[in-house]
Order: sequence, then C-alpha cells, then structure tokens
Amino acid sequence: MRIVSGKFRGKRFSPPKSFSARPTTDVAKESLFNILENDYYMDEIRVLDLFSGTGSISYEFFSRGCNDVTAVELDIHHFKFIERTIAELKAEKNINLYKADAFKFVKKNSLFYDIIFADPPFDLPNLETLPVLIFENQHLKPEALLIIEHSFSTDFSTMPYFFKQKNYGKVNFSFFSKKQATQE
Repeated sequence: MRIVSGKFRGKRFSPPKSFSARPTTDVAKESLFNILENDYYMDEIRVLDLFSGTGSISYEFFSRGCNDVTAVELDIHHFKFIERTIAELKAEKNINLYKADAFKFVKKNSLFYDIIFADPPFDLPNLETLPVLIFENQHLKPEALLIIEHSFSTDFSTMPYFFKQKNYGKVNFSFFSKKQATQE
C-alpha cells in the first residue's frame, strides 16, 4: 500500500499479512482524487473516513493538504495499524482516529463534513441504509459529497441524492450530494 500523491507521495505502508481490510487500489484512489481536487481545496475541507480499514484514504487526504480528517474503524487490529501510521506520518493533530462502529458514530456525531468517504466491507448487511443514515443525521454541509466504495453487485442509483457512479476495475464509487442530485 502506498500514498499516491501529495507531500508523502510514494510512501509505502505494509499492513500485517493477517490484515483483513481491502485497501482501495492505487488506480481507484488516483482517479477519485483527480475528481475531488477539481472541486475542493484540500486545505479547506473537513473529511470523515468511515470503515477506515488500512487508513489509506485518510493518509491520502492528509498528504494532499487536508488538515481535518476523522477516521473511524472498529476492528482493533486495523485501528492499531492506523494509529501507528498516523504517528509515523506525524499527523496526530490532523487525523482524528476513533475506534467505533461507523453506524453508531454517525448517529452520535454532531460535526458537519465537506466529504464523507465510506469503504464498508462489500458484504456488510444493511449497506443500503448507510446513505440514508448519513443524510438523516445531516452530517454533510450543503455542497458536500458522500462517496461509498462498493462492489459491482451493489446498486445505489435509486437512492435519494445519488448522482453518479464511477467504476475502476473491481472498485466502484457511488456519489451522493443534495446539490448535485438536484442539478442532474
């Protein structure tokens, strides 16, 4: 696993072989951030990374200048790996890490975000409730974006505020936004 761009471009991290998380591929990350950097100044946004897994997306935001990232991961082994990597990057002031269930975190948290990225396990039960929960709890700023990474077998296209899907091999991103959905 490596950071694709920014201050720490090319920096590699090696999760233990027993690690069960599925990191977002470099090609998918690069494509995703090309989209995001056209619409956002990374140093001006607040990001929530749900189901952080390896922490790869959080590190990528930080490397590109985002100073306000919240990472949420429930698995203790993944949490400890992310914690060590944050320390290695000296990002303790910029990446806030929580060991929590993402669904419960969304219900209890009161902050607003410019971007929420979620990469849940592809076989997660009730995955379709995640965008509903996020919008119901009003965690997105008016022009904000929710991105969910998922398998090809998941279809969010009929969900409220869905406006596009991008495919990069086995990686699929569904994009949600109140503003974008009304313009499409």
